[in-house]
Amino acid sequence: MISVPVLSLYAAGCYLLGAFPTGYLVFRAREKKDIRAFGSGATGATNVFRHGGVWAALPVALADILKGFAPVFLAARLSTPSVFPALCASAAVLGHCYPAYIGFRGGKGVATGGGAMFALAPLPAFVSLIILVLVAGITRYISLGSVLAASAFPFVLLLFGFPTGFVLATLPLIVIILVRHAGNLSRLVRGTERKFGDRKDIQP
Repeated sequence: MISVPVLSLYAAGCYLLGAFPTGYLVFRAREKKDIRAFGSGATGATNVFRHGGVWAALPVALADILKGFAPVFLAARLSTPSVFPALCASAAVLGHCYPAYIGFRGGKGVATGGGAMFALAPLPAFVSLIILVLVAGITRYISLGSVLAASAFPFVLLLFGFPTGFVLATLPLIVIILVRHAGNLSRLVRGTERKFGDRKDIQP
């Protein structure tokens, strides 16, 4: 079994990898502007897509997914406690949402969280992905699809027979995503949330 200090360093590394500000750097390189001054203020692929286009958003989405998948996939294959990969998933998503490199203002954790979920439990993660696609496709609200998909993940894990301790260890990951979507949920209630495909803001 790997020692606690080594596990702690690994978890810190998950945070630092998750905190790598892909969307911020891509948008800054292409547009010479801070993506956080536009739209939702997030650095994730959805906001980059709205204000930079598909060719800016694609590498952001892929990199953000990998930031969640790679460290969790590796943690699951090391000699670690069974709940440790789930804690690493939370660390990576925490880094993405609150990156130390750019003042703790990052993305909303969906792509990075999705990558981590697929590393933790591919089939339950696929079910959550289907929920996201269906809800977003029907309503055109990516935020609603993301929140419902993330919220469903622990319940899908239970349906697939995962141990309760493992499921509980995934809850911080879900809470981080929900907290980052608090503004979206408020706008959904008020009816002011933007739908996918709506015309982008002209001014920041």
